[in-house]
Amino acid sequence: MAIFLTQESRVLVQGMTGGEGMKHTRRMLATGTNVVGGVNPRKAGRTVDFDERAVPVFGSVREGVEMTGADVSVVFVPPAFAKAAVVEAADAGIGLTVVITEGIPVHDSVAFRAHAAKKGTRVIGPNCPGLITPGQSNAGIIPADITKPGRIGLVSKSGTLTYQLMYELRDTGFSTCVGIGGDPVVGTTHIDCLAAFQDDPDTELIVLIGEIGGDAEERAAVFIRDHITKPVVGYIAGFTAPEGRTMGHAGAIVSGSSGTAAAKKKALEAAGVSVGGTPTETARLVLAHLESERDVSHR
Repeated sequence: MAIFLTQESRVLVQGMTGGEGMKHTRRMLATGTNVVGGVNPRKAGRTVDFDERAVPVFGSVREGVEMTGADVSVVFVPPAFAKAAVVEAADAGIGLTVVITEGIPVHDSVAFRAHAAKKGTRVIGPNCPGLITPGQSNAGIIPADITKPGRIGLVSKSGTLTYQLMYELRDTGFSTCVGIGGDPVVGTTHIDCLAAFQDDPDTELIVLIGEIGGDAEERAAVFIRDHITKPVVGYIAGFTAPEGRTMGHAGAIVSGSSGTAAAKKKALEAAGVSVGGTPTETARLVLAHLESERDVSHR
């Protein structure tokens, strides 16, 4: 019941010994994530104690991979060093790199996304909360105690809305929740997650959360129309945002009629997606879809 991240995933934390790295490594470990090491060239050879578990610190990602078999990295490094961190992870053969860092220059994101793609590394983010497969693994900063395992797949641009939908649907549960980030350039898109959820036999319904700005949701709508057979429920943040002003994420800027919440809602509905007016209404639409599917299967 997962895409991209499972209980078998072995996680390295780049920047583990920093303040944010320490805090969230402790939280990931507490929820069962198999964190096998951290990376900090200046503290290589040390171990860090997290509530009676000692986690080794390696001098490089390659060393961490060779010593532990790590296949996932989570990046908690300052923006100026994020590009180098992702390139290092990709060069070391890491299959999935989750970039939590915000404020990364767009040209750096373009460069490391291209390099990672060439090396076969999937990037989640940047400027994202990461992803969680409840009950199995949690790579990033998503709270693990607000939901449970289930059959809903969630892909979201917004971190806080990821958390809200997880909580609203906590009694139903999720297969995997992916926060892709809201920057203009991200490594994994709505479409990538939609395709993975479509292929996952244990995901019954998909929730897509978008935001104003760009055309990612319109492109996702075309993909849903052409390739997705599972029910999709959507929510778009930003109906009250003024035109021409950046709102929150760097990618959330509206210019004229392009990128508006209304245009995105229209495109998704034309593709057969039920779009909620609020997060709570979106959760109700999900529950109604699931109930309808069960009624049909019981006939």
